[in-house]
Amino acid sequence: MEHSHHDQHEHDKHAGHNPDMFKQKFWLSLILTLPVLYFSQTIQDLLGYNAVTFQGSVYIPAILGVFIFFYGGLVFIRGAKAELASRAPGMMTLISLAISVAFIYSSLITLNVVDGMDFWWELASLVTIMLLGHWLEMASVMNAQGALKELAKLLPDEAERITKNGTEKVSVSELKIGDKVLIRPGAQIPVDGTVVKGESKVNESMLTGESKPVDKSKNDLLAAGTVNGSGSLTMKVTKVGGDTALAGIMKLVSEAQSSKSKTQLLADQAAAYLFYIALLAAFITAIGWSLYGESSGYILERIVAVLIIACPHALGLAIPLVTAISTSKAAGAGVIVRERSALELARNVDVVLFDKTGTLTTGEQGVVGIVAKDKKELLSIASGIENESEHPIARAIVAKAKEMNIKPRASKNFSALEGRGAKALLGKDTYFIGGPQLLKEQNTTLSEELQSSTKQAHNNGQTVVYVLKGESVLGAILIADTIRPESKKAVLSLQNAGKKVAIVTGDSEGVVRWVAKELKIDEYHAEVLPENKSQVVEKLQADGSKVAFVGDGVNDAPALTKADVGIAIGAGTDVAIESAGIVLASSNPQGVAKIINLSKATYRKMQQNLVWATGYNVIAIPLAAGALAGFGFVLSPAVGAILMSLSTIIVAFNAQLLRTKEV
Repeated sequence: MEHSHHDQHEHDKHAGHNPDMFKQKFWLSLILTLPVLYFSQTIQDLLGYNAVTFQGSVYIPAILGVFIFFYGGLVFIRGAKAELASRAPGMMTLISLAISVAFIYSSLITLNVVDGMDFWWELASLVTIMLLGHWLEMASVMNAQGALKELAKLLPDEAERITKNGTEKVSVSELKIGDKVLIRPGAQIPVDGTVVKGESKVNESMLTGESKPVDKSKNDLLAAGTVNGSGSLTMKVTKVGGDTALAGIMKLVSEAQSSKSKTQLLADQAAAYLFYIALLAAFITAIGWSLYGESSGYILERIVAVLIIACPHALGLAIPLVTAISTSKAAGAGVIVRERSALELARNVDVVLFDKTGTLTTGEQGVVGIVAKDKKELLSIASGIENESEHPIARAIVAKAKEMNIKPRASKNFSALEGRGAKALLGKDTYFIGGPQLLKEQNTTLSEELQSSTKQAHNNGQTVVYVLKGESVLGAILIADTIRPESKKAVLSLQNAGKKVAIVTGDSEGVVRWVAKELKIDEYHAEVLPENKSQVVEKLQADGSKVAFVGDGVNDAPALTKADVGIAIGAGTDVAIESAGIVLASSNPQGVAKIINLSKATYRKMQQNLVWATGYNVIAIPLAAGALAGFGFVLSPAVGAILMSLSTIIVAFNAQLLRTKEV
């Protein structure tokens, strides 16, 4: 574990950097580069003008060049040190090689140690363009890993400890095992413990993914971070601090984050190859011209030209430009890219694993079926009885009637039957609505049709409420965590794209079987404990499959981090969002297919740009080395620079074409 965490830190070429730093350095370097270019003899000869001259004006490129090297260039040299320490030369090493060679050679010429043409203008423009590339790259994705801070936010700061004289507010850190704590309705539970008094329902979905609130009474367990319902509870503290379930999940997240290896980015790979090619070309140049009997001054100039031309301006911009455009394009499509590597990897995903609750489903109770001769009539009666109730099932029934434009029947004398249902007068008759308890009380029996519907509903993990007129049962309403209307399309589009779709959840087998059947998904994992979700991801990865995990809760954080691509649903918890590489701004799971499409388009653009950017170098390096000297042609650094600029313009224009792509 230690080793991988260390590696990750070593590999992070931006450790301790931020976009503002690159932005500042870029603008100042750009302002200083303009006079360097203006006063450079090479540029004057090339463009055919004479710069204004005054006492010491010939030293302006050197003075400003030295400043730009130390002010703007050192950040790359530090990055190169980290790359070389981890034996992974990349972009930073290549940039550092070019600017260091240009700096040393130009200094020697300015100090009249060797003869030749200095490269201050080349050094300044190279540092400036590379700073622009890195600023764009970092600004497009601020990779802030704040998952653990967000988890800690779930816990209240204070708790109400019960004392002999009532209650006192204390900070959660002061609680000890054995303390008694009062949990008021709607409050968050501060530590793990057991109920000693009171009854309530507790929403544990952020830890378990279970869609229904869980009944809690004496001796039941309570977990830190979960939310109490409408009852009042007294709890006895059993676990504090690092021993709580929430702390366990925090530990899993941090482990998964530290073990996540860095995806070696395309540009870094290309830069590594160019680094070795440049060194080899420089060596061949030195040997070749020495055997030919050239002067040491000429050989040195050739070597310097090769090493400077090896560093591509275009390559420094090729990937960051595409990243910046694809990131803003993604944002326009409601996809927030937090980690660039996640967007890059999305195109290779084999399996999309959805957490069920709050992702494919709404996470809220809703009507999923009505069993009655006249369904509209039954819903009109049921919504009439429940119109005034605040109970979640009542709200679901009233919402369904509204959605179907069914007017609730006028009712009066509403009364809630504690734990059994409700009753009201509709006209002159008393109507009841409730579960099996109510049937027993009213001493009524179910028809065969209702019996089989009830059995099926229970198999599907659905809640059944019956509507009665006096003792006769008029029909039943099935309640469950409702499937999002967009889920069907989302699953189908992924399956059509050749991706396998699977579900994982803490919910019961029946509930998941029903959801999977409705959405035509073959593979599902039910009753999975929070800490085991990441194990399901590992299981799917075992055969080499790349897995995207889509979730919204705290309990999804380890799985989001363990997956090759973690996608958080925007309506989910902050911690899920902080653990994911990609966040869907809306709760629409159709965004997953958009991510895969954008990833493919982005990757294609990156490849095209790399061909343009590195292709130039592959041709220019031998020419700068003097491969065609026998034909009287040697590529001068000045002409090389023009070609380099042209290559940069082509790459920038090609990146812009990504804007026209449909997501």
